[in-house]
Amino acid sequence: MLIGSNSGPQKIFQKSLFTMSSYDLRLKDLDQVLESEVIDLSKLREFCFNGIPDVKGYRSLCWRLLLNYLPCDRNKWDEQLDHHRKLYQQWLDEILVTPGSFDNEECDHPLSEDPNSKWNTFFKDNQALTQIDKDVRRLHPELSFFQQATDYPLSNVVYSSGTKRLNRRVGMHFLNSANVVRKGLGIVKITPKAEQTSTSEFKPLEEGSEAHWEVVERILFVYCKLNPGQGYVQGMNEIIGPIYYCFATDPIIKMKEHAEADCFFVFTNLMSEIRDFFIKTLDETDTGIVNMMRKVTERLKENDPVVQSYLVKNEIYPQYYSFRWLTLLLSQEFSLPEVLRIWDSLFSDSQRFSFLIDICCAMIVLIRDQILAGDFSTIVKLLQNYPNVETRVILNKAAELSVKNRDEESSGI
Repeated sequence: MLIGSNSGPQKIFQKSLFTMSSYDLRLKDLDQVLESEVIDLSKLREFCFNGIPDVKGYRSLCWRLLLNYLPCDRNKWDEQLDHHRKLYQQWLDEILVTPGSFDNEECDHPLSEDPNSKWNTFFKDNQALTQIDKDVRRLHPELSFFQQATDYPLSNVVYSSGTKRLNRRVGMHFLNSANVVRKGLGIVKITPKAEQTSTSEFKPLEEGSEAHWEVVERILFVYCKLNPGQGYVQGMNEIIGPIYYCFATDPIIKMKEHAEADCFFVFTNLMSEIRDFFIKTLDETDTGIVNMMRKVTERLKENDPVVQSYLVKNEIYPQYYSFRWLTLLLSQEFSLPEVLRIWDSLFSDSQRFSFLIDICCAMIVLIRDQILAGDFSTIVKLLQNYPNVETRVILNKAAELSVKNRDEESSGI
């Protein structure tokens, strides 16, 4: 099951259980790629597409490379990391201000309507921060990780008597709402309040400590401040969650202790590639979410016209299911370990997320019998709550569809 050359995904392993000798051989092959003075990115992509070993911090390092945070030249790594980490700290110093720090500003006061007023900016920031705070408190509630304390809290925040804790700026009364991914386009999955995990479980920790979700909140707030044209959009928390988890659990201490800064830049790089999915005014453009959903529909029609016709007949439109799949890179459809594995392949795709289309199509094809046996409500529920299908099976099916598609394109069919 091969997919072309270095320009696209490669072979998916048929089985995840390796003998010790073959597994050790894979690790040796990856070490050879990573230890080269100048890393061959095409070889790295080929290897990572098959899944990155969950040991020795391989995934954390490979994602930094695949998402263009680290250069291929190893000799430039230290300089690159040092520069960006210092830059992030500089931004934190500028952005994490407290109201009292500008009380003495001339002609500035809390009731000022001057657009240049720091008080005015402070209150406007709180509007975005309210949404960020609400979203990060429900990051993967099935895991205790995000509620646990980070080993590397930001000292000037955790020892500020709460004045620099972003969540202190948000009243708890803002937190009671349904879990809606995004407003404005079709039907999205809405979790009723009664089914939600209480946000009270995600409480700020005591002075001197901070939970992982508080770190994620800070990263998203800094991103929001530095990207005012886009700001924060609901769902970004689902994109940053797996990246931060990967970096904050890195067994390599010198990398783990800088998880926050590195996560910010890797997340920023990833968002630069998918940001159009989050901007409603760009929905209808070539890079917008509507065009991506159209590609899923076209791919399904090419590979299973019977299912596609049945979905149309039952008026089940792509925005009912594939909108969330595509926008959030499947992060809400699978468990976190499965998302990490899927993202290994997505980040390794040099065509950048064309393989995502194949995965979405494969997900539908693999449950075709259940779809063809259902009515509108049954099918929508099925697609919005994807059944338990092995990740390996889905990825292999997606690779098969990708091979078929590329073969047809090369033959002019």
